[in-house]
Amino acid sequence: QVQLVESGGGLVEPGGSLRLSCAASGRDLIFYIMGWYRQAPGKRRELVATVTGGGITNYVDSVKGRFTISRNRNTVALQMNSLKPEDTAVYYCNAATSRTATNYWGQGTQVTVSS
Repeated sequence: QVQLVESGGGLVEPGGSLRLSCAASGRDLIFYIMGWYRQAPGKRRELVATVTGGGITNYVDSVKGRFTISRNRNTVALQMNSLKPEDTAVYYCNAATSRTATNYWGQGTQVTVSS
């Protein structure tokens, strides 16, 4: 059994920063990709950022230049700077051993950007 546990969410003012972390525990797996999704109220879950084992990163356009994803072994972090109210969402850690394999999901951590 593999568990992903997120931490670091909270309330921050617009323009502020937060750092999310996700740690995998349980069976030792080699993850092809790890990343972060988010889901805002009334919206579909969207992919925010991903990083492969080789360090290749991708970001949704709305966070480019503001968010940075990083990875070390089976942990992944998301540094979020210059936060905007529209970044408010539940953020979910995700990992997969291949493009078509079952995804593993964290329970989510709430990020609220508000004054």
